[in-house]
Amino acid sequence: MDPKERDIAEYEQTVKAEELLFSYSTNSGKNVVAVDHASFSIKKGEYVAILGRNGSGKSTLAKMIDLLEFPDKGKLSVFELSADDDANFWKIRTHCGMVFQNPDNQIVGTTVEEDVAFGPENLSVPLPELAQRVEKALGYVGLLEKADKQPSSLSGGQKQKLAIAGVLAMQPQLLILDESTSMLDPKARDEFLHLVARMRQDKGITVIHITHDMHEAYLADRVIVLEKGKIRLNGTPSEVFSQVDTIRALGLELPKWAELLCEVARLCDVVPETSDFTSEENAIKKIKEILKTKTADLSKRAVKEPHEVSDQVILKTTSLSHSYDKKEQKALSDVSFDVKKGEIVAVIGHSGSGKTTLISHLNGILRPLEGKVEVWSEEEKKYISTDKNSEIKMIRKHVGLLFQYPEYQLFEETVEKDIQFGPKKMGYDEKECERLMLESLPLVGLSEDVLKRSPFELSGGQKRRVAFAGILAMNPDVLILDEPAAGLDPAGQKEIFGYIETLRAKGKSIVLVSHDMDEAARIADRVLVLKKGKQEFFGTPKKLFSKETDYFAMRLDRPCLMQTMVKMKEEYPDIDTTVFDVSEAAEQLVFGKDGEVIAP
Repeated sequence: MDPKERDIAEYEQTVKAEELLFSYSTNSGKNVVAVDHASFSIKKGEYVAILGRNGSGKSTLAKMIDLLEFPDKGKLSVFELSADDDANFWKIRTHCGMVFQNPDNQIVGTTVEEDVAFGPENLSVPLPELAQRVEKALGYVGLLEKADKQPSSLSGGQKQKLAIAGVLAMQPQLLILDESTSMLDPKARDEFLHLVARMRQDKGITVIHITHDMHEAYLADRVIVLEKGKIRLNGTPSEVFSQVDTIRALGLELPKWAELLCEVARLCDVVPETSDFTSEENAIKKIKEILKTKTADLSKRAVKEPHEVSDQVILKTTSLSHSYDKKEQKALSDVSFDVKKGEIVAVIGHSGSGKTTLISHLNGILRPLEGKVEVWSEEEKKYISTDKNSEIKMIRKHVGLLFQYPEYQLFEETVEKDIQFGPKKMGYDEKECERLMLESLPLVGLSEDVLKRSPFELSGGQKRRVAFAGILAMNPDVLILDEPAAGLDPAGQKEIFGYIETLRAKGKSIVLVSHDMDEAARIADRVLVLKKGKQEFFGTPKKLFSKETDYFAMRLDRPCLMQTMVKMKEEYPDIDTTVFDVSEAAEQLVFGKDGEVIAP
């Protein structure tokens, strides 16, 4: 064995951090502490999930471990080598691999094969070993047949697999995943996580996974929770998530099955124990025990007013089809659906199913090659169409589009100018622009004190709110939202979905593209499912996930809450499993569908 490699091969501890401190400098001259005296260790082969709100220091910590940033104070060793010693820099970097949230940010090759070769080439891996590593890595992730394709032709899930293939070809001992699944559909996410699990089993690598998905965190051996750069919790998933009040105070949430346990326990005045949070099976066992032995408190039963949707169709597509290349399969094929006033329509489907192509047609960014897109104009008392150049400006006045990365839509010097940009382009006068801007702020949780600030010095969550406000200030009748909550922490996601429900209550219509099955099923009035550009389903969430619909064939998974309810049905055959709200599910278990108390 090469002596230079001996310490890497024989190490027992992958990471050891002692009192790490890191600060970013700002334009105002003030330092912002990102990591605040963090101490922890990670053993060889361990799988550690790192949780925390946006801005809590997770990515900064990961960058320090990968030597992309260096601590201001404290000690850091990786593979038992000091990160302070310049002589160890390449030795550590050679054995670390990092996969970021957006794979587009780390794709550099003109072909898939070239991109995978980039990393090992920079490590001076010679031929023919380089070619062998590339071929093995692509075969491992299932992209070998795409070797000569351009990365831009891949779907989101395939790009993420390409990113991990590039890391895999470098043969790392430590894999760092920074929100690497947040943009993936459920099937692609499961495939990606299965791939990571196989890498751990086959190659014995250590994994650090930064995530906002609590179900993913349960796959880890250990969970570390950060708040404002400080480590607040550090333990097994059950030890961490059993501290329910602390988790919620930190802006996080529990897995759906754990939320259901807590809500059933609350209705029956029971306090769950740490052991009840070890697994979904233990939680279900505890729920059944509570239902059989405890009395429900009828006063805690909530009455939910049903949401009513108008019959007025505000937007509709008819036989919409689109191709980017005549040689390739159609990106959209014969899609027909409508959106009513005050309705939320969720658009779901696997990566590459045509969701972005569809919504790009809804306000005229793309024009129909076949079919029609029509929007109701209350001023003209008629439907206007995106295939008429003279009506495009009016279409965009009625239909606002928020892209997948809304913060990329910001460009003005101040927040005030950015929010008012759209209304000014729509022809509103200065006074009306200011009124529309001020009305949009509370709808997205912003205060007037941000107006004079640069949008680029705001946090990620604030940037997203500003972009959202810029669309709302145009006062559209229909809002098209492309993954508006992706990459946000649970508290941020809850806020975004709260804004959406507030807008629906005000009569706005929402078209929501989402990979979050639980939220899409909970919030949507109707769901449109696309698969390879074709419309597979359009109807209510209950009908989509009913026995009569083959949603598995559409590459869809059951919402997590529904999976738990299906397991509960084994003992309670009369319950309705197509329920997507935790409170409603708990009340059905405790009080029954018709208000009859199940728990004696």
